Amino acid sequence: MTPNAAQVDEKSCAIFQRTLERVGQRWSGAVLYAAVGGARRFGEYRRAVEGISDRMLALRLKELERDGFLVREVIPSTPVQVLYRPTPAGAELIAALQPLGDWGHKHLAELPD
Repeated sequence: MTPNAAQVDEKSCAIFQRTLERVGQRWSGAVLYAAVGGARRFGEYRRAVEGISDRMLALRLKELERDGFLVREVIPSTPVQVLYRPTPAGAELIAALQPLGDWGHKHLAELPD
């Protein structure tokens, strides 16, 4: 839905900016996208998000869990397994951002490096 002039006020601009900053933080969007794409274990995220360090991946998983976009599940086994899956809000956010990804695929060659 495209906002009209009546919908764009100070509060809605602040909410929009806060959302963009959260998902636009380096690696956050890619990690969340990997979650919605089926990644569950740490190694699956590492393979899906090329270039991310283990330290940064651990940090982003923790932040996305804290923000309510991922759920962390500990499976008591030997060794212990830790799984991360998207919450409904996380899946909804990626669905809302999918048109942005589509736009990027269409215009990637036009974007500066």
